[in-house]
Amino acid sequence: MKIYKTNEIKNIALLGSKGSGKTTLAESMIYECGVIKRRGTVDAGNTVSDYFPVEKEYGYSVFSTVFNAEFNGKKLNIIDCPGADDFVGNAYTALGVCDMGLILVDAQYGVEVGTENIFRTTAKLKKPVIFGLNQMDGEKADFDNVIEQMKEHFGPRVIQIQYPLETGPNFHSMIDVLLMKKYEWGPDGGTPTISEIPEDQLDKARELNQILVEAAAENDETLMEKFFEQGSLTEDEMREGIRKGLVDRSIYPVVVLSAAKDMGVRRLMEFLGNVCPFVNEMPAPKTVSGVEVKPEAAGPLSVFFFKTSVEPHIGEVSYFKVMSGTLKAGDDLENVSRGGRERLAQIFTVCGQLRTPIDALEAGDIGAAVKLKDVRTGNTLDAKGCEYQFDFIKYPQPKYTRAIRPASESDAEKLAGILTRMHEEDPTWIVEQSKELKQTLVKGQGEFHLRTLKWRIENNEKLPVEFIEQKIPYRETITKAARADYRHKKQSGGSGQFGEVHLIIEPYAEGMPEPDTYKFGNQEFKLNVRDKQEIPLEWGGKLVVYNCIVGGAIDARFIPAIVKGLMDRMEQGPLTGSYARDVRVMIYDGKMHPVDSNEISFRLAGRNAFSQAFKAANPKILEPVYDVEVLTPGDTMGDVMSDLQSRRAIIMGMESENGIEKLSAKVPLKEMSSYSTSLSSITGGRSSFTMEFSSYELVPSDVQEKLLKEYAETQTEE
Repeated sequence: MKIYKTNEIKNIALLGSKGSGKTTLAESMIYECGVIKRRGTVDAGNTVSDYFPVEKEYGYSVFSTVFNAEFNGKKLNIIDCPGADDFVGNAYTALGVCDMGLILVDAQYGVEVGTENIFRTTAKLKKPVIFGLNQMDGEKADFDNVIEQMKEHFGPRVIQIQYPLETGPNFHSMIDVLLMKKYEWGPDGGTPTISEIPEDQLDKARELNQILVEAAAENDETLMEKFFEQGSLTEDEMREGIRKGLVDRSIYPVVVLSAAKDMGVRRLMEFLGNVCPFVNEMPAPKTVSGVEVKPEAAGPLSVFFFKTSVEPHIGEVSYFKVMSGTLKAGDDLENVSRGGRERLAQIFTVCGQLRTPIDALEAGDIGAAVKLKDVRTGNTLDAKGCEYQFDFIKYPQPKYTRAIRPASESDAEKLAGILTRMHEEDPTWIVEQSKELKQTLVKGQGEFHLRTLKWRIENNEKLPVEFIEQKIPYRETITKAARADYRHKKQSGGSGQFGEVHLIIEPYAEGMPEPDTYKFGNQEFKLNVRDKQEIPLEWGGKLVVYNCIVGGAIDARFIPAIVKGLMDRMEQGPLTGSYARDVRVMIYDGKMHPVDSNEISFRLAGRNAFSQAFKAANPKILEPVYDVEVLTPGDTMGDVMSDLQSRRAIIMGMESENGIEKLSAKVPLKEMSSYSTSLSSITGGRSSFTMEFSSYELVPSDVQEKLLKEYAETQTEE
């Protein structure tokens, strides 16, 4: 393969809802380039893209696939992304390193929620978009209806480049209003017959051509002036105008095709090669320190690693983008993310599972290396003297969590290593060792996302595992002041143990006045503050401790031990064993023994006094509540709302957004356990949601009683 210049390279993310035909299109594209001699199919499990065992098992994409297409003297690096919402992290990765998105829309089903989500992601990342209306040969294909939907969802910037003469099984020809030609295919697709537009289509074609010319002219003042003077633009001028419109997202071109029949694929690749922006025509990325790095072959060498996979019979394959400079096989680079040096003995261009060695790759190009020593996803490698570091891929928050454990406890360490490696392959698989819950948690985008993880562990690693419900990280707090004292006394020959602590506790809030006088029953307690400790808790909230001891009832040297006792109970609350928060404690009296008092005595006395006071202070359990946003078609809105209300949700608002209903709610985490599965079932997979931690709120009294009972039962069993 030749070494392509930066201004000959285009990087494109291939996106679309599940079932829109991305893998099939990728297969047809590399067939058109001569990389493969025969096109595989998803059903046969022999495509270049979906080559992992788990993908063959499930029958659709799980991982993104990098491939390149050399076409008309240009190199198109394309990343084929899974369509299922569970694997959306791949789209974030691909759009991070690519310059634009090609979004496939199924002509039979039109704009789906997945399409809307992907488009929203491209908008967030400010990436150009081209729409491909695929499966024009489908039984239910309806071109005019889908175009209407697209304009409703994405606005008047949706501009037709082509339109079909027929849709459905008879689709075999189209009119290209950029070239003003008719394209027609035989039953096997491939190379089209190009002819003049039929007389009966000229008026329609000219009207759409005029709309396209005006849209192209809008993006360049010179073209606009020429358009006003002449009323038209040349083909090259139109391409230039469309390219500029793509860069600033003022135009979304629409092309039509049937990837399965290889109809329109060659013309799509021509359009991508001629119209899409080159790497050096897009805004330059910035380093973590804000330095703009232009993709220049003569610049300092910097390489960003965006994906890692463990592939059958090969091992670890690391995918990278050359951000600046020219990478040569054998280069020694410094890993600025992790430290140490790395030698890239061989570098490859990639086409699915096909890898071709190459001597060099220029800035903007995408390649791979195998079996590197210590490179992880997200690392930057630089040549000596270069200090660039990149971190521009931001992943969505997880939506589905399960605790995982090996079938045999002896395999716990082995499982931890596997999960770490899996996270490298897919950063949206998040692993957390929860000290609080005493569980290993795996978090992902949905049930199928985690089921895929389980399949790979059990089938590739031969390690049986099981998922169980995650425990909920409840919090405990108090709602009123209370007083307690506790004497710890133990005598068993020789020196004994003695410590007595008297304390008052109350709810803590920022800005509250310092403690002064308290009354419990007929007894009044006036406190003199000698010392104050504010302890921020790693799980949120604070413990504030006041030393109000007078007359030397307890030596100051024992106060730290009492605080340790308080923290024992803050880490394991008296109600359910959950973390406690937002409490302030006034230690105002106590007793000690000249011989038997020691740190352990006062730690135990402080812990037990706190526990008694806590239970008398009208304690409450807090639960984590999340902000949930659901996007769903209008006809499912009622069912979605009813389901949320059954989950103790508080509906915060509803609105329409580009034809899709958006529902906002606050929902307890406990009720979100299997929400992704339920939502998919309720709406036929047509909805999606996001969730983000909001706050801790009091649980209802009936829920608190249930939690207390469950905890008491576990304590009895133990």
